[in-house]
Amino acid sequence: MAVSYEKAGVNLEAGYEVVRRIKSHVASTSRPGVMGNIGAFGGMFDLASLNVKEPILVSGTDGVGTKLKIAFEMDKHDTIGIDAVAMCVNDVLAQGAEPLLFLDYVAVGHNEPAKIEAIVAGVAEGCRQAGCALVGGETAEMPGMYGDGEYDIAGFTCGVVERSRLIDGSKVKVGDVLVGIASTGVHSNGFGLVRKIVADNGFNLHEEHPDLPGKPLGEVLLTPTKIYVKQVLDVIRNCDVHGISHITGGGFDENIPRIVSEGQGIEIDEGTWEILPVFRFLEKYGKVSHREMFNIFNMGIGMVIALDASQAQQAIEILASHGERASVIGRIVAGEGVTVK
Repeated sequence: MAVSYEKAGVNLEAGYEVVRRIKSHVASTSRPGVMGNIGAFGGMFDLASLNVKEPILVSGTDGVGTKLKIAFEMDKHDTIGIDAVAMCVNDVLAQGAEPLLFLDYVAVGHNEPAKIEAIVAGVAEGCRQAGCALVGGETAEMPGMYGDGEYDIAGFTCGVVERSRLIDGSKVKVGDVLVGIASTGVHSNGFGLVRKIVADNGFNLHEEHPDLPGKPLGEVLLTPTKIYVKQVLDVIRNCDVHGISHITGGGFDENIPRIVSEGQGIEIDEGTWEILPVFRFLEKYGKVSHREMFNIFNMGIGMVIALDASQAQQAIEILASHGERASVIGRIVAGEGVTVK
């Protein structure tokens, strides 16, 4: 036992216990192409196992942001890993890529094996939902860097797409329609404002709020980010998708324009989907203007697919077969920017 290191605040034995605890979670995410086992210095994946003639690798990395503060307050850590996976895999999906592998990085002030197991179990659940393998990661114990019970988590994913099927927005044209897929809630963006609204109004995260009945407020806010991989890949296989936008920080105004070209604008028809109660709650108690909400939050739409109007119904039916609520929420028009009608 490294006694001197433990006196400095780093418990190597706890680190070994974490590895033992998470092995089964990691194993549950295996998929064709994975090479090696947990404990190697690098995660390996055999691209030759895939039937891809001209593979383009698409990579993404992200964290969960200050949504973690809600998890600390609620002492609930089993879903935050899903968020970390979702924020990465949904991004590479937006270019038509199938996520193949995922790595996580968890940094803690003090190593608590049961808590880290809960976090990694969430990561594994996210990987299973996305169909990608958790091929490695790092747990860093850094005394003095984080407050009691606090940690940070980040992730990295790599996906693959056939060169001829890469989705980069170049095919988006005026007249295309926008199919929006429902979100599960706030997802993992805008929590700086969310937390301010909660604090300014003195809301208790452990109690139900009458505007959001059924669960404590903290659990509502911790609803994990939706992972859209398998259902959207099914749409891509069966429809000619022109562009995909993952609605993250910056809401509609920042994200949908990323798939259009100069001279193309976006018209959104409010009322064509359900704006979830949590957004009504944030707008009301945060005294945020209705239009500004679309520039901060996803407003109930987590992913937007642009395609020809003739294929919209087919895409919606495919998504419905996966249990997703989707609808035509707008269109591409001549002009600039985003208009919410």
